[in-house]
Amino acid sequence: MADTALNPRLRLRELTGRPAQMYLGLRGRALTERIRDLLRLIELEPDTFIDRLPSELSGGQKQRVGIARAPAAEPRFIICDEVTSALDQFVAEGILRLLDRLQSEFDLACMFITHDLAAVRAIADEVVVEQGGGVVEQGANDALFQPPHQPYTELLLSSVPEMDPDWLTILLRQRAEKAVG
Repeated sequence: MADTALNPRLRLRELTGRPAQMYLGLRGRALTERIRDLLRLIELEPDTFIDRLPSELSGGQKQRVGIARAPAAEPRFIICDEVTSALDQFVAEGILRLLDRLQSEFDLACMFITHDLAAVRAIADEVVVEQGGGVVEQGANDALFQPPHQPYTELLLSSVPEMDPDWLTILLRQRAEKAVG
């Protein structure tokens, strides 16, 4: 959860700069430019946000700052654990779009851990369903959301409340177009 992941006493400058400092050895002007680039990357204006504290941010902005810390160290693989939990549908869509863009721009592999099956359907290439720490079913996204299913997967899919998935349609279409082109 973004509220507990960010040190409330550190400004965004320190929160986003620390990984670049630790893993890339950046200091001084190079570090400041990296921090500014990371804030732009997550669509937060550096001049407005660089010296803010987490308490001065919305939930979605906090989530974006947490996400910015990952590419700061230039990883090849990131783990996103419940990255859209506690966010409203509109903010969650923005976070998913941001992650999709980061995957493309930085050639990142991402593991999404979530209970949000609409998000899984929108962003995942491969899906693994787990129960009690063991794999119940796994496969390509398209295949896993089509019957037949293992009993636990069927129970999981049938427990999702019906909601208007229009916001996901655009993201799904964009991913399909990207895969083709």
